[in-house]
Amino acid sequence: MTWNLKWLAAGLSFAVLAPFAANAQTKEITIAYQDMIVPWRVAMANQDLEKATGWKINWRQFGGGGDVVKAMASGDVAIGEAGSSPIAAALSQGVEVELFWILDDIGDAEALVVRNGSGIDKPADLKGKKLATPFVSTSHYHLMFALSEFGFKAGDVQVLNMRPAEIAAAWQRGDIDGAFIWDPALSQAKQNGKVLVSSGGLSDKGRPTFDGLIVQKSFAKANPEFMTKFVQTIAAADEKYRQNKAAWTTGSAEVAAVAKLTGAKPEMVPDALALYRFLPPDVQASERWLGGGKNSGAAKALADTAEFLKEQKRVSNVLPDYSVGVNPTFAAAAAKK
Repeated sequence: MTWNLKWLAAGLSFAVLAPFAANAQTKEITIAYQDMIVPWRVAMANQDLEKATGWKINWRQFGGGGDVVKAMASGDVAIGEAGSSPIAAALSQGVEVELFWILDDIGDAEALVVRNGSGIDKPADLKGKKLATPFVSTSHYHLMFALSEFGFKAGDVQVLNMRPAEIAAAWQRGDIDGAFIWDPALSQAKQNGKVLVSSGGLSDKGRPTFDGLIVQKSFAKANPEFMTKFVQTIAAADEKYRQNKAAWTTGSAEVAAVAKLTGAKPEMVPDALALYRFLPPDVQASERWLGGGKNSGAAKALADTAEFLKEQKRVSNVLPDYSVGVNPTFAAAAAKK
């Protein structure tokens, strides 16, 4: 009896300790995301990345790319979403991250929208008005480029630094005359405003912007298998959207998932998605985007953005080559699948 009790006790100990041993072996990562309306949100909601990798994913939402970069620089976050402007700032400041995926080619998904009744009917009417945008963002970059193209000098227009949620609230209160922003705040503003110029139009003038995924270099080097599966998961989510856009209706499960994670109203999601361009892995790995070293489209865009940030006194240094922060490896691997 004593012998059997010993074995029973040992068995119970193993049963109790086994889950802890399994948990101890489970790898864990914190990933930052924002409120951009992209197909990838559906994969997040369905835990596709967790299923593909076996890792525990801690998702943290941030209000802007600058905040994401700060969290990554401190070591709190290993992978994060950020626009090309905060990515350029991060690399210029020596943050050890690299761009490995173009989340979206922004196209017309960011725009300068002006309030009905603000007296703004044409670009010249912006003089003396209050415009809001998140500083060191792609919207900030394009707003300042647009004002320059319109012939304005520093001080001609009051530009306020606000996060997307703050812009939406200020718009509702009537505190601002316009904003350069993305969805869902953009769609809310459009309800009683009009678009003066979009990022798509400004990109056509040689100033492209994009949202990307960046990773701590040390993490990517130590975990290439995770990184490849991550990119494959995102690529699959984008492909499902590209192949069946008509299914993404207001009442669909896909749109509901995007709305839940971004805070957007479901009825706004289909139109917002249509404003972006989502690129397959073979295109991403090409010289047009991540491939090609210093001549890659992403590296050139980041270099140009960094020059703008230096003019704005947001960074003090511009790198001679921004391909040091661009890694096409994982997109290329996903393209071969």
